[in-house]
Amino acid sequence: MLGYLVRRILAAIPVMGVVALFVFLLLRLTPGDPAAILAGDNATPEQLERIRNSLGLNEPIYIQFYTWIMKLLHGDLGVSLISNVPVLKMISQRVEPSISIALTTIVLSILVAVPLGVIAAWKHGTWIDRCVMGLSVLGFSVPVFVIGYVLIQVFAIDLRWVPVQGFKSISAGFGPFFERIILPTCTLSFIYVALIARMTRASMLDVLGEDYVRTARAKGIGETGVLLRHALRNAAVPVITVIGSGFALLISGVVVTESVFNLPGIGRLTVDAVLARDYPVIQAMILLTSGIYVGVNLVIDVAYTLLDPRIRY
Repeated sequence: MLGYLVRRILAAIPVMGVVALFVFLLLRLTPGDPAAILAGDNATPEQLERIRNSLGLNEPIYIQFYTWIMKLLHGDLGVSLISNVPVLKMISQRVEPSISIALTTIVLSILVAVPLGVIAAWKHGTWIDRCVMGLSVLGFSVPVFVIGYVLIQVFAIDLRWVPVQGFKSISAGFGPFFERIILPTCTLSFIYVALIARMTRASMLDVLGEDYVRTARAKGIGETGVLLRHALRNAAVPVITVIGSGFALLISGVVVTESVFNLPGIGRLTVDAVLARDYPVIQAMILLTSGIYVGVNLVIDVAYTLLDPRIRY
């Protein structure tokens, strides 16, 4: 297992290198000038030139890339061109809301969607199956921001059970943290429950027709044991893939939900940086997102080897 992990990590290094090069060139070759944004509309050419020199934007591209890579290897993600704050500090201030939403959404989605998918496959063709698939279609069809506004109207404004917006760190207490995280979590869970439930149902239907499932039933094993111990274990590989990809997507792409609930997460940080052409922040966020996807794929590969004995290290 250790050798397998080492090989997978070594294989990820050139991937991240290519991503870094692509991101750097893409941002430098697209139209726009950060110096003009910093200087304002009334800046003189001399002022723009001084800002470009101070930021190193007049250096050849390969020198800019080399300088950036050397800093990156030493853990320096640079300084924001707009706020003059270290990028690593900006990310650390914004990462807790995004990770909190991602974790709670994935946990809630798994607890709800996997049993729904298993039951739908077990009762294939019945009204239960049709109801679960109908809910899945509804989850895919309704936009996230619509669900968010409906939940805010019902539970925050009408019933006054929870605050409308904002975020509280878990260090402030579980109660305030839960009150502000429950609505964003439920909002995002709609689509992920639909996705995971459909994948679980499809995988379970494939497995329930296998010979070893019929053999287990012929031996007198209870239906619960057949479903959980034999069928679900062998149907888990594609479900784990969806869960892992969904977790990575949640961390990097919860912009709409963070905007609806006024959450200071990394999704909003990325959008603000793109609008301001804040190169260091954009580069750091894209690299962070790529690293998350690479790490999630590594975890999924390890899970494959543990669940399927046919896969060798």
